[in-house]
Amino acid sequence: MKLNEGKPGNVTLIGLAAFALLIFAVAEKTAAPERQPFYDKKLQAAKTALLAAQAIKEYSRVLGIPIDVQNDPYHTGLIGQERTPITSDRGMVNAKILATNPNYAAVFVDMLLKAKLKKGSVVAAGMTGSLPGWNIAFLAACDALELTPIIISSVGASDWGANLPSLTWLDMERVLNERGIFQLKSVAASIGGPSDNGRGLSPEGRDLIKAAVERNHVKFIDEPTLQASISKRMEMYAAAADGKPIACYVNIGGGSASIGGAANARLIPPGLTQHLAVKNFPTRGIINLFAEQGLPVINLLELEKIALKYNLPIEVTEKAPELGEGSLFFKDRYSVSSTIILTVILGVVVFAVIRIDVKHYLFKRKSIPLSQTEA
Repeated sequence: MKLNEGKPGNVTLIGLAAFALLIFAVAEKTAAPERQPFYDKKLQAAKTALLAAQAIKEYSRVLGIPIDVQNDPYHTGLIGQERTPITSDRGMVNAKILATNPNYAAVFVDMLLKAKLKKGSVVAAGMTGSLPGWNIAFLAACDALELTPIIISSVGASDWGANLPSLTWLDMERVLNERGIFQLKSVAASIGGPSDNGRGLSPEGRDLIKAAVERNHVKFIDEPTLQASISKRMEMYAAAADGKPIACYVNIGGGSASIGGAANARLIPPGLTQHLAVKNFPTRGIINLFAEQGLPVINLLELEKIALKYNLPIEVTEKAPELGEGSLFFKDRYSVSSTIILTVILGVVVFAVIRIDVKHYLFKRKSIPLSQTEA
């Protein structure tokens, strides 16, 4: 075999690069969408979340609450107003809109499964009225996985959350149970706010929340300090578990009793944490107390970070998200056999062009017999 001498020319290298790109394009064509693990459970949860949102929308229509199409472009009925008497904190409307994506139910299914929860596992949860879309998605995930959540809520909500006095989170929860979508509801509720007892709200706002707790027949937590509220909640979780082990704690929103206050929110990573690092937390909230028992914790805050991790939208678009959309449900899988064959072909061609003197075999002149030259 005659081999090339010296370096290959620029034309040869350019040709090889073009051929390699062609091989890459062919390999890309072999990719086909493949269902991800627990696809059925994820889709079931997302469908339930969508059904629940539709039920709330219908109920808000019965109450005569109009849809603000500018601030609720997907017409979910889950977006409140900027400020009401029961608004407890600041909030961004885009986060509240994005949280209505029913595919977050699949996100929470993924987190709960990675926390190694099984059918019948008991999950302690702390909710606020700030992210009703996420509250619904979490309940849908628990329903799909047949978990037993013990929920304690704070009724106050940040801007654009469930902050309408006639349609608080407790009202939404009750409607979803009455419609038979869930059989999951809060065992107790507090007013909320920085001290979990309504500090920062007007007397009118506190009275409206108390009325919501009363009409929804939920036990009222009304402790004088944040620490007392944390202790009371821990007692209630233990009592509601009735001797069964609590397997995980889930925080949704920025409830002070749940995470220990705004300063802690910056120290606790969003999403699932199997072992929460011991830090100098200003106040040890319920999430810290459960983590100290060795339990995994799920902190559902900072929507953008969670959305990026799970390939969900981080910007509000004109079109509402489609059910079953995203890498949680499908991922492209390449054909291994085709990829190997194409790689071998590329390797053979590269070796042949660079190492073998192709011109010698394609263009060599045939030898002429001596008798013919003498004629």
